[in-house]
Amino acid sequence: MDNLLPNMTIQVQTQRLTLIPLTNLQLQVWKQRGRKDLEKLLELEHNPWEMGAFYEQEMLQALSDFWIPQTAKFPLDYFWYTNWEIILNSASCSVGGIGLAGLPDNDGTTEIGYAIDQKFEGQGIASEAVEALSNWVFEDKDMQVLRAETPIDNVASQRVLMKNNFQKTGEKTLELEIPMEVFTWERHR
Repeated sequence: MDNLLPNMTIQVQTQRLTLIPLTNLQLQVWKQRGRKDLEKLLELEHNPWEMGAFYEQEMLQALSDFWIPQTAKFPLDYFWYTNWEIILNSASCSVGGIGLAGLPDNDGTTEIGYAIDQKFEGQGIASEAVEALSNWVFEDKDMQVLRAETPIDNVASQRVLMKNNFQKTGEKTLELEIPMEVFTWERHR
């Protein structure tokens, strides 16, 4: 069971938060047994996330189609391909997730994404988590550009990126079941 526990050397700490990258086995526990069992495994207080339907669907799809297969494929670099639990230290619970789209590509680029439990929105948690993971990412000498996308109607998420020195670079339509207009963003080294 020890191999299911988080690798304590790979965490990102802030004053209020701890970001923990989930291993492949931890992701499988989430998928097969649910978040409550994952929280027990991580020794966290139970906090059922409340997120909009789009974000819940996006997370479950990422869990099955990206995080689990990519962390299996890249076990030594799994933290570039997984969900990082956003732990609010004062409550000892997970209040959301944040992650990357993989190792930097040949141009030194990857993408960041995040979602926060609605019960904890408006407290600066997303801004703090994005700042912490962005700083960690830019410690990699090959990392040049961090990208993000936000729905055009998600003003709060846009503020998170602006506070973290991201610049709006454009607008596009994501071809989803229900197409979504998003702004594109970049933060340079």
